[in-house]
Amino acid sequence: MSASHADDWGSNPHISIPFLYHLRQTIFLVIIPRYDVIIAGAGPTGSTAARLCAEAGLSTLVIEEHATIGYPVQCAGLLSNSAFAECEVSGASVYHTVRGARICGSPGHEFSFDAGVAKAFVVDRGRLDPEMAERAACCGAEYSLKTCITQINPQKKTLFLTGVRGRTELSYNILIAADGPRSVIARGLAIAPPRYVYAGIQAEVSWDGCQDLVELHPNASPDFFAWMIPLSSTRARIGLCSMHHAPEHFAAFAEQFGPSRVHEMTGTIPLGVRNRTYGSGCLIAGDAAGFPKPISGGGVYTGIRSARHAAVTAIAAAECGDVSDASLATYERLWRADFGQELDLGLKALSLRRSLNQSEIDATIDALNHPDILELIIRTGDMDHPSVLLRKLLTKPKLISSFGLLGIKSMMRRICLCCRS
Repeated sequence: MSASHADDWGSNPHISIPFLYHLRQTIFLVIIPRYDVIIAGAGPTGSTAARLCAEAGLSTLVIEEHATIGYPVQCAGLLSNSAFAECEVSGASVYHTVRGARICGSPGHEFSFDAGVAKAFVVDRGRLDPEMAERAACCGAEYSLKTCITQINPQKKTLFLTGVRGRTELSYNILIAADGPRSVIARGLAIAPPRYVYAGIQAEVSWDGCQDLVELHPNASPDFFAWMIPLSSTRARIGLCSMHHAPEHFAAFAEQFGPSRVHEMTGTIPLGVRNRTYGSGCLIAGDAAGFPKPISGGGVYTGIRSARHAAVTAIAAAECGDVSDASLATYERLWRADFGQELDLGLKALSLRRSLNQSEIDATIDALNHPDILELIIRTGDMDHPSVLLRKLLTKPKLISSFGLLGIKSMMRRICLCCRS
């Protein structure tokens, strides 16, 4: 309505001021922007869901709280071959590739394996994430940066936002929560958090060691591990995750790399799937759902896979006009059939890891340091599907004997049953 028309209405003696105010409020409510799909979070999970929904012709909006997509970087940036393929991007974000790993326990207890071919990509998330977002935008998805969701009303299917445009309200048919470990959407729906929330710290350091192998240091953290990921012949990323006292554990681990550290960052890793990943018109994906792999902490592969299932569910719901919980339950069936067993297995393996002390970890490393077992790791190891390797390892008498000596045979038997189910 133009300003001149509004002035005419205000001067008309036959139209009362209260009526004019009510009419203006009604018009405001009617024109609240409504989208088929709103996605919270512009990481790989959110941008994948956005691209697929926009490709299907759904009006799609991605809301991102940060001013720049991909920053701050809160990821080790080590992607399996499968995870990198799922991103569907160019090689512009790739720093380096690695061929294997070195597992370092106490002095004298270590083993390494080299597959001879690239097994993982070391990437710059500050370049990878924007490339994925650009693809989604080219398909028609809209992005709203530097915008925070402050409140959700699942009954009215509206979101209240604050950002560069002030306080706004949006309406949606389906909401996809890809907003990370501290998901505002999940909290707004009163969904319990994941079982474990680990604190992580990472930094870049000078490095002149082997460029082809990642290093893992399980004794550096009492309930997870520390890592070294080579970026080049002169630089590497070091990091550590732990439930408690992560800064102190990281400082002790980092001493071996000298005092010079840059790009230090912190983050959280949720491990253990939330007790509900759909409902009230919402699908919860990626880290927000607790989908990072409990064995490694990596969340890109499972995040993108969950985004694909969320998009399939959202598109089908939009086409049939049914966004009820019964319709959205398809999402949980899809992701469970895809990677649910791997997450269940990983959580059992994490429980086992949390029960081991340093001497038991060293004994496990010694048991794995055998030519037959190393060959098996190279041949069947898969960062995204560890059950394949674990199933094979649990047939090795040497390992079973070692686990029995550690007093953890019963726990290994439960993991074995999970692998077979």
